[in-house]
Amino acid sequence: MAVQSWIDVLRLSKKTALIHDGIRKIHYLFPDGKEMAEEYDLKTDELIVRKWRHKSTLGGQSSWQVEVGEPPNFAASLDSDGIKESLSNPVFMRKDTKNSFQWRIRNLPYPRDVFSVSVVPSDRCIVIKTSNKKYYKKFSIPDLDRSQLPLDGSALSFTHANNTLIISYKKPNEILTLEQELLKELKKVKGADEGDVDCKTQ
Repeated sequence: MAVQSWIDVLRLSKKTALIHDGIRKIHYLFPDGKEMAEEYDLKTDELIVRKWRHKSTLGGQSSWQVEVGEPPNFAASLDSDGIKESLSNPVFMRKDTKNSFQWRIRNLPYPRDVFSVSVVPSDRCIVIKTSNKKYYKKFSIPDLDRSQLPLDGSALSFTHANNTLIISYKKPNEILTLEQELLKELKKVKGADEGDVDCKTQ
């Protein structure tokens, strides 16, 4: 089964855990040299961050690509004192809940009825359009791709408030089961506490 094969890939990866400030940080190293880093809230078990890094063609490391969590340039721009023009540009980020994949796009000041959000099954993606032609975005759900699950238009919904478009996609049962299995696996990985330099690897 496809879902099983992704959990097997995760089980076979080399995992290192670190507990820090109420967050469980997991680093995965895959046989092909790819790396994945995740952060979970210890109290709620919710995924806060997931990012990927690949070996570059010259054998070096590429920079981290954020799949879930704040985009790095957005966090950096919040810290700066100077007002940057980019702060008014739309900021796209994914922040999941227990039962849904969720994306937030900040700085979209148009009314809700301007937006159209739809699934394009043939392209395996979700498309956001505005009737005023001011915004267009096409994105996939990597979790569904990895588990080879189809996209379902009825799982999709969206709201708009405070200049932010919030898109939710209800997680299919296969994904919920997979996440539960993975969480059990991750809790078995011995996590070093902050200050322990030697992270135990499974």
